Amino acid sequence: MTTRKALFPLLLAFLFAAAPVRGQWTALEPGSDNLAVLGHLPLGPRLSVADLDLEQELSRPYAYVARMVYGEEGPRGTDIIDVSDPSNPKVIYRWRIENQDLHLGTGGMDVKHFKWKGRYYVVQSLQFRQGGPDADLGAVVLDVTGLPDPATVREVARIREPEKPGGFHNIFIYKHSSGRVLLFTTTSGPTAHVYDLGKVVEGDLAHALVGEAPNPNEGRRGYHDFYVGYHTDSGQDRFYGGGAGGYYVYDVTDLANPKLLVTLTGISGVAWGHTFTPGPRGRYAVAETEYRYAPLRIFDLQPALDGEVKNIREPISAWTADWRNLTHNHEVRWPYVFVSGYLDGLQVFSLMDPKNPVTVAYYDTYVGPPNTDRYPVFNGAFGVDVRNADGLIVVSDMSTGFWTFRMEGFEGWNGADWGVPDVSSAQKWDDEPAGTH
Repeated sequence: MTTRKALFPLLLAFLFAAAPVRGQWTALEPGSDNLAVLGHLPLGPRLSVADLDLEQELSRPYAYVARMVYGEEGPRGTDIIDVSDPSNPKVIYRWRIENQDLHLGTGGMDVKHFKWKGRYYVVQSLQFRQGGPDADLGAVVLDVTGLPDPATVREVARIREPEKPGGFHNIFIYKHSSGRVLLFTTTSGPTAHVYDLGKVVEGDLAHALVGEAPNPNEGRRGYHDFYVGYHTDSGQDRFYGGGAGGYYVYDVTDLANPKLLVTLTGISGVAWGHTFTPGPRGRYAVAETEYRYAPLRIFDLQPALDGEVKNIREPISAWTADWRNLTHNHEVRWPYVFVSGYLDGLQVFSLMDPKNPVTVAYYDTYVGPPNTDRYPVFNGAFGVDVRNADGLIVVSDMSTGFWTFRMEGFEGWNGADWGVPDVSSAQKWDDEPAGTH
């Protein structure tokens, strides 16, 4: 019988022989013990999977995954995945832009769902270059009310922006305090656009553009990504945008007159803001900028909101999974931050003490080599979402596909359980508009 003492040198030899080039992963331990993989679904060619979105109602167990291309071949569109059994996710519908070989550019990038007058819809953002068709096409809207029957899915609208071609890189859908469901989009110009999705699905595209979010930096391209949420203490609808110059917070309660509340510019190492997500109280915010070695920076916005300063230049802390890589998109369910970390896979850290963020769980969804076509960190986990009702975590990986997870001790999220407002990226379509009580 082989003894434990005899096995130990063999185990060490194996570990050193398989020593990873990145942080926490080893051949024996791809993730922490408190994060369970429920299911995994490969979706196709490497670098063909972009962001994702998960419906929040347990009666509608559907995830939407944006499909892109790297180069000029691939499945530009959307995959709809049934997660009624999270251990066995299944693609039940694929939407694809017509004439795939004629279109130039990335294709599907961001995707979000919404509900309007009892029907359910998906917005797929698109990016196509000039020289091929649809360079002015920003998004396609699908009616998905009849799922799980794929025969009922139908296209209801296409949102175009001929004056600012290049499509919408990122989008965010928000139920405004006015009751309108609004689509915030990036553009190739200096402002973010705001569309009334009620008008879009009812066919009034001519009047659907209802506002813009400016960027005081006045760069050629204003924003890369954003979040919009209700601020309970002030009764304001607030826009948090990352883009040219850094990060900006606007009061967009009156869409015709957005008011700049906070700027975060002149930050060391940040010439361009990427993703900017606040906690439910609107005080602390997680900010990403997109370059190798960059951590997520944590900012305290309160000094600027209180009028003590006009601009914030220094974070109060920072977090990264591996300093050699780059952390990417993230979802805040206070105090947890769920991160799709490119080469580092799914990462979860806690902001219980915002000045001392702590990693609490991780799983590496991508175990291949760094990217050699573009820059090394551009591969692996791209998108992440969380279902508040039961704590289901989903991740889209650019090369390995779609993943479902459970984290031990996390069986759902409601702000009241943590003594904070029940505010996150998950919209409450059937509730009265925020601030009406």
